[in-house]
Amino acid sequence: MSSTVSPAVFHKKITAAGILIATGIVFGDIGTSPLYTLNAVFHGRVVTEDVALGAFSAIFWTLFFQTTLKYVIITLQADNKGEGGIFSLYALIRRFWGKWLLIPAMAGGAFLMADGIITPPISVASAIEGLQKINPHINTVPIVIVILIGLFAFQQFGTDKIGKVFGPVMVVWFTFIGVLGIMALRHEPGVFKALNPYYAYVMLREVPGGFWLLGSIFLCTTGAEALYSDMGHCGRNNIRISWIYIKIMLILSYAGQTAWLLQHVGQEVGTVSPFYHIVPDAIYLPSLVIATLATIIASQALISGCFTLVNEAIRLDIWPRHRVLFPGHIKGQIYIPFVNWLLMAGCLGMVIYFRESTKMEAAFGLSVTLTMLMSTVLINFYLHAKRVPMIWVALVTGLFLLIELSFLAANLQKVKEGGWITLLIGSALFLIMYVWRKGRTITNGWKKMVPIETYIPLLKELSVDEKIAKYATNLVYLTSSGTPRKVEKTAIDSILSKSPKRADIYWFVHVNVLDEPYAMRYHVDTIVKDDVYFVEFNLGFRIEPRIDYYFQQVVNELVKTGEVDVSNRCEQHYQETKIGDLRFLVMESFLSFENAMSFWKNFVMKSYFNLKYLSVKESVNFGLDPSNVTIEKYPVVVNAIQHPPLVRQ
Repeated sequence: MSSTVSPAVFHKKITAAGILIATGIVFGDIGTSPLYTLNAVFHGRVVTEDVALGAFSAIFWTLFFQTTLKYVIITLQADNKGEGGIFSLYALIRRFWGKWLLIPAMAGGAFLMADGIITPPISVASAIEGLQKINPHINTVPIVIVILIGLFAFQQFGTDKIGKVFGPVMVVWFTFIGVLGIMALRHEPGVFKALNPYYAYVMLREVPGGFWLLGSIFLCTTGAEALYSDMGHCGRNNIRISWIYIKIMLILSYAGQTAWLLQHVGQEVGTVSPFYHIVPDAIYLPSLVIATLATIIASQALISGCFTLVNEAIRLDIWPRHRVLFPGHIKGQIYIPFVNWLLMAGCLGMVIYFRESTKMEAAFGLSVTLTMLMSTVLINFYLHAKRVPMIWVALVTGLFLLIELSFLAANLQKVKEGGWITLLIGSALFLIMYVWRKGRTITNGWKKMVPIETYIPLLKELSVDEKIAKYATNLVYLTSSGTPRKVEKTAIDSILSKSPKRADIYWFVHVNVLDEPYAMRYHVDTIVKDDVYFVEFNLGFRIEPRIDYYFQQVVNELVKTGEVDVSNRCEQHYQETKIGDLRFLVMESFLSFENAMSFWKNFVMKSYFNLKYLSVKESVNFGLDPSNVTIEKYPVVVNAIQHPPLVRQ
């Protein structure tokens, strides 16, 4: 989104380029679902007319309620300064309803990331397995692995150039599957009678085990969450307009596959998806190529979505800090190396473990159902915050909860077949978020804040005491204090205790991450002119915190306006810079051995500090030049051990 365009204007605009981008990056996951949805429904099952028509009916109404009504019409309205996604939604409503909503937000985010580990393998595998119609004995696993490794290896270079072809390729894909559907419908034009929900009812109530088929039918809407997550890239109205065409093509594709199924009543589908059975032999190989490209693009979109999700979680302080890079020139495009290689390892593990897309389907969908349930909870509170009449909030929330709880119940049968893997991954990711948040809360609660006014006389005296060697012209402490009146006792001890650190000016810098995405503001409080200053940076949750660069800009501005005077520095004669040297002092905590905690608190704190070892250092996270940084460590004592007194002999 251009920084010169307000979110309101951006979301109202409808452009050909915006629609093309939306088609390329938003609908990849849901757009490749025709490759495997009906295959999952009929896996190991003989085709019957009731199930064929009932499945098509259920798919049509699932796309209507879950994708069109919930996401395209309702959820896209909840934009946080132009941005979407479950964490943006949480940031939007937490000021109204408190921070307890963080629990469903973390659960939704965790299971969405778990979905990111299964979607690329199942999408790519379902496309490549089309080769089995040509050669039933071909081993597709190595091909899928090579494609996935190439996809993840490419992430570090950004998707600027290749991203321009995403839209046109996906337009070709959607048109292609729609035309295939129309061609297949020539033999069974009456298939559209299944748009009557009665046929879905018959399947659910009359067919033995029909209700459990909802677990497979749910696969048709698994990409719906991406509609909301990618809103900031494409704009609300561009997504809505492009969805009209895409939904028509999806329905035609499912209708064509259903027509083929009705022609094969009493038979088994086999290992090849119904999608490939309606592809004419003359264009079979080109269809494989375009299907593979579409699944790669779908995987790319989900990987980028995971980067965005983790970046927002880091900014909201519910995920360990990792290095965030900006490989391209597109605003908002990010790359997180740790997450990239973690996702790749997970995806390759899924391919090696399951080997076939039909087996992966068991693990697919369960995690997304939980994500959708959590987003329904948050949307409920969003509608309350927007003062929507209670009756409408109750109807909307009740409808989506009924649908999603039905899907969840049906998906729970997948737990034994492989769904336990995504449940385990999602639960582990949630535990990481919980431990990080809880550990940060306990550590921050332990910090002792002291009034800075108490120490001003000592700081002024130290600043001019030439008997002590000067430590730096500008000594900068990063502080978690949001007020200029108080700072951490550890920072004061660092300056005055042990070896006192003399500086011309002491700076205390606080970085405040805002709920909005692209804000870049700062505020300066002069505590003592030319001696002590407090600077607060207010940055959006999608802004890279390059504090070293921003801070130098601020100091130069203060020198220019006369708010800071460093002209009497004796070393200025030898330096080119007007502001003198900078020394950032970063305080890092470690868990002291002198702690007596309960089992759970001990587990949380040890896990938290282990996560800190795996995460990026504070100096790197805040974009500090390593040559300007000194790191000091201090112990954290949550509950001190009561030692018995020593007895002198």
